[in-house]
Amino acid sequence: MSRNKIKSLLSPLEALLNFLSHAGVKSLIIGGVAASILGKARFTADIDGLIFLPKDDLENFLKKATRYGLSPRITNAIEFAQKNRVLLLKHEASGVNIDLSLGILPFEIEALSRGKVFKTGKLTFQLPTPEDLIIMKAVAHRPIDLEDIRSVLEVNPNLDFKRIKYWVKEFAKILETPEIFDDLKKLLPK
Repeated sequence: MSRNKIKSLLSPLEALLNFLSHAGVKSLIIGGVAASILGKARFTADIDGLIFLPKDDLENFLKKATRYGLSPRITNAIEFAQKNRVLLLKHEASGVNIDLSLGILPFEIEALSRGKVFKTGKLTFQLPTPEDLIIMKAVAHRPIDLEDIRSVLEVNPNLDFKRIKYWVKEFAKILETPEIFDDLKKLLPK
């Protein structure tokens, strides 16, 4: 990730982290930012997070977000978040998109409890473990996610592969998408 791109994400990341801290919301920074830290640096244009917030608190949460320069990206953001479990925000000053997944699944709760603190400059935030990021990326299953898995595996060779396989296999069954497990197996060491 270039220095300019990192700098362009620092302000929205700081605003998001300040907001989440003041709102008392537990969170993980995931997606491309986490992949660039836990694997090899790559370009990412947005910030992804996993938060734990009851759906009933969404309206109040969104109102408070505006005080930190974060606004909804779509007009029906609350309805969309309740249906899809993702709150779509934008950092007003920079225009950077922020996607906050609303965690509820046992895996997501475990991932939060296993998260690791990461510090850079004046920012401190929680990242998933490399194993949990691989699981998230396997489920997302886009070409960039598969590349992120390769990168995280290369940088972190001593992982709990049993955990990774267990959770990806579970998601593959639940989502009725066996290819997410099949494609992951191709990436894991033999």
